[in-house]
Amino acid sequence: MSLCCGLLTIQKAPGTKMNCCGLLTAQKEPVPLKSVEVEVEVRDHVATVVSTLNYENKEDKPLEAVFVFPLPGDAAVCHFSAKIGQTEIVAEVKEKQEAREEYDDALSSGRQAFLLEESDQSPDIFSMSVGSLPPGESASIRLEYVTELAVQADEGLRFCLPAVLNPRYQPRGSEGNPVQVTSVPASLVPYSLSFSARVSSARPVSKVESNCPLDPLQYLNTEQTQATVKLSAGHKFDRDVELLIYYKDAHQPTAVVEAGQASAKPGTLMGDPVVMLSLYPEFPQAVMSSVASCGEFVFLLDRSGSMAGALMNCARDTLLLLLKSLPMGCYFNIISFGDSYKHIFPKSVEYSQQTMEEALKKVEEMEADLGGTKILDPLKHIYSQSCIPNQPRQLFVFTDGEVTNTKEVIDLVKKNSGSHRCFSFGIGEGASSALINGVAKEGGGHAQFITGTDRMQPKVMQSLRFSQQPSVVDISVKWDLPEGVSVTDLSPPITALFEGQRSLVYAQLTGQSSEATEGCVTVKYSLAGQPSQNQLRFSLKPAEDTGLTVHRLAAWTLIRSLEMEEREHRGERDGGVKKKKVVELSGQSGVSSAFTAFIAVNKGDGEAIQGPLVRRNVPTPTQFQCMMLCDSGASHGGGGGRRCGRRLTSQGLHDYHNFFSLGHHMHSHRDPLLQLVSLQKASGCWVLDSALAAALGKTSREVQRPKPASVKQDVWATILALIWLHGFKMDAQEEWELLAMKAVSWLRENGQNGNSQNNKCCFNSCCRSESPVCPLTECVEAGNTLLGCRVPKDVLRL
Repeated sequence: MSLCCGLLTIQKAPGTKMNCCGLLTAQKEPVPLKSVEVEVEVRDHVATVVSTLNYENKEDKPLEAVFVFPLPGDAAVCHFSAKIGQTEIVAEVKEKQEAREEYDDALSSGRQAFLLEESDQSPDIFSMSVGSLPPGESASIRLEYVTELAVQADEGLRFCLPAVLNPRYQPRGSEGNPVQVTSVPASLVPYSLSFSARVSSARPVSKVESNCPLDPLQYLNTEQTQATVKLSAGHKFDRDVELLIYYKDAHQPTAVVEAGQASAKPGTLMGDPVVMLSLYPEFPQAVMSSVASCGEFVFLLDRSGSMAGALMNCARDTLLLLLKSLPMGCYFNIISFGDSYKHIFPKSVEYSQQTMEEALKKVEEMEADLGGTKILDPLKHIYSQSCIPNQPRQLFVFTDGEVTNTKEVIDLVKKNSGSHRCFSFGIGEGASSALINGVAKEGGGHAQFITGTDRMQPKVMQSLRFSQQPSVVDISVKWDLPEGVSVTDLSPPITALFEGQRSLVYAQLTGQSSEATEGCVTVKYSLAGQPSQNQLRFSLKPAEDTGLTVHRLAAWTLIRSLEMEEREHRGERDGGVKKKKVVELSGQSGVSSAFTAFIAVNKGDGEAIQGPLVRRNVPTPTQFQCMMLCDSGASHGGGGGRRCGRRLTSQGLHDYHNFFSLGHHMHSHRDPLLQLVSLQKASGCWVLDSALAAALGKTSREVQRPKPASVKQDVWATILALIWLHGFKMDAQEEWELLAMKAVSWLRENGQNGNSQNNKCCFNSCCRSESPVCPLTECVEAGNTLLGCRVPKDVLRL
């Protein structure tokens, strides 16, 4: 379970807005939610999350409590139950409209009922309704979900408990009713949060880090393969809870076979064993050592109001690094968006010194002044433009906002996935994991989240390196199983592979083998025109104590694929077939979907609750000084009509979001690294002038004096810049590595020494010796002396 930050404004009627400030007193609106307890069990790269919400009605009337909250976009909700006194009610999964009607009927008859449903517009927003809670009664709600953990650039596995639900921008004409969410300062949230995690793996747990204060990691065995960690007391509701889990030798292919459910029918997904493969492709080093010198790079930047200040400064610095790191010969464009969108060039242009300077000038003028987050229109504009021959399109999407039409955006990216790769970046607390992961997955790219004190630049540059890897095509998965065992793929086809990045594959195994106990899977693909493959052998023996986690994740994967197919065929004659399959699979597996909901009704023999219900919207934390409180105190009868807040969308909202600390670490003035980078030419070289000298912390005379006479000024300047990067900024190497490689390439082409006997480039093979005719040794030694560091000449060969 997670907490959320509510809407700042909400429309009462078209053209009007209701705004309130301050927290209403307990006498006017008591809060029924008392505490939230979260327990996480992490096994390798899968997490099972169990949340318990404790409610208590201290009023003299029966009430209904509504809580709207975010979950990870790839969470498979698989259990929902309520305990009232000694009575436990386990919810059933039913078709959504049927569940809503059953909930309303229960309330109209005065019975206790509980409803949990996913947003119609975005799979990472849920609402929970606790209905007909009698005066003086307590209820304990249990929610469970399973989720895969994303692999980070530093090999850590990321678990995030969303704590922020930002206002979601809804374009005009979109369907949906406003959602009612009460917002209060974090210090005034009247319920508590406790959080603990247990981590176990076949490999030792190296460490666990977090953006929130943690108690010390406690190992449970001498092998250090099991450990527990807790959130420190006094945690404020002002940020997502993020855990980074590190294992030794984490990037190893694995396979887990899970036995089917004993009560399920053989031949069904839940009745048969399911295998989960975790694949880490290894590409030939000869291919990986080459960097693509072509491509069309389109950068789509959010300029909504919430990007103002430090976030916008960081975005400008990131674009600087990106533009300096692009290869010569490529094409590029920058498009920014909010309520409308703007482009630097009408269409992508060839990368040159002139176009780079023109783009950087306009980037420096960018402000967060475009209003909301209307991302669909600029995407349509990009896709409407023809691709440039032999320049594969790479789309980079940066946004801190969230939208209500998430599914529509993802569907558009998938529709155009054959023409590009999409790399996405979620900035700040509450960034929609459904949106960020969805566009990257369907666009064949890679998703990154930038929160807390993360620097944006390293993650962006990693994705730029991915974008310059050759596209992997003709991907296929081939199974080699014993006679008598057949396989049914449950995952959609793999559309993208990157060096060292995990790919998960789920499959259903039907039948048995009397003798063989091992299977094999082979992933075949074409890379840079060369056929390649990776193979993994695995045991068919089911793992112990997996608790149907693999089955539920597999069911969720198949459900999401079917949902997308249903949206693609909506309106066609057989468009409802996929929906019917989703409802059936959701009911069998107990995993929520867009078309189903969890419903629990107390059908005991006790007397029906009398009197009108008082509706209470559970307040959620925010850091804004002025917040909106919905008019949620109005009571209503037990009729079956729809009530405000059931549809989880909002109208006419500007997305002024809650960013708790992102950007506090960012400097208001450009740091020395960015100052040096800003002086690099598009070709990769630097110019020997006063600006370079200042960036190096020297005077022009100090920089000029030690230059060897036979060395050109721009060669000397470029060598000095490389020495400074290696000598003083190795901790940020992943940020400048690509532009340094471009500098070295320029030196190889332009570093000739006309006075030397061999007339060879400074970085040719003669540099490996101490030949006096090669100026590299003299240049590096002079540069080391000047800058006060010791960088060997071989380092500059990169």
